[in-house]
Amino acid sequence: MSLGAKLAWDCACDLGEGAVWSVAQQALFFVDIHAGTVRMLAPQDGTRAQWVLPQRVGWLVPRRAGGWIAGLQQGVVALALAPDGRSEITWLHRLHPEDSELRLNDGKADRWGRLWFGSMHNRMVPPAQGCLYRWQAGEAPAVVDTGYGVANGPAISPDGSRLYHTDSPRRTIYVFDLAPDGALTNKRVWLTFERDEGFPDGMNFDADGHLWIAHWGGACVTQRDAQGRVLQRIALPAAQVSNVAFGGARMQDLYITTARNGLDADALAPTPAAGGLFVVHGAGQGLAPQAFAG
Repeated sequence: MSLGAKLAWDCACDLGEGAVWSVAQQALFFVDIHAGTVRMLAPQDGTRAQWVLPQRVGWLVPRRAGGWIAGLQQGVVALALAPDGRSEITWLHRLHPEDSELRLNDGKADRWGRLWFGSMHNRMVPPAQGCLYRWQAGEAPAVVDTGYGVANGPAISPDGSRLYHTDSPRRTIYVFDLAPDGALTNKRVWLTFERDEGFPDGMNFDADGHLWIAHWGGACVTQRDAQGRVLQRIALPAAQVSNVAFGGARMQDLYITTARNGLDADALAPTPAAGGLFVVHGAGQGLAPQAFAG
């Protein structure tokens, strides 16, 4: 049976990203990076909310102590989101000066409660100045790899033994061996996209160990096996597909963020829902997101 994506929210994000399911709130949270906005959709009753932050925001990760950890333009913050649209930010680590053209982009926690996130340059054609960071509770974030044009989509295998990380301009997904103490070793190329596939962006594993990948410029999401072979391809009515996350009451629905960044009226005419949040019901069996231990 062919699965189809449905428009869940026609929110016209400039750069939708950072999709993450809140089990506690039974809601999907995601961000519009350049607008500095966090959005929330509770699918059971259709409740929607949004919060405007003072800087670009790349991602949200749940925190074991409650609330969220968020990656902003300059660094990482503790974030509390009130139902009335107010937000409270506590700076934890400023990694870039205020006038820097670098910003944080995409992050996830592993099963041990460590946080992995990347950075990138804001230019349309970014120089390879992005880094991969590891942040363990009680320590400062540490750079563990460098030379990324656009650091994207950290994803940790369900058994916690491998970390996948993308450099989108190179169309390449790398994989590292991940030790319980947080050491990364044996970096190698796992998959390189063909030109007609677009650029690999956000990623997430399902419970069967298959990796779901958003295709920026490729108008689709693919599900891949351990060797990178395509198991499913789901088309989207938007070219710039940016991130994926499982959610729903049984964690079986795949939510997909998209963008309209850089598209003019002519480019948007055939895809007016670009920038929307999409959902594929019954796509597979997902896993609840891991939380940061700090």
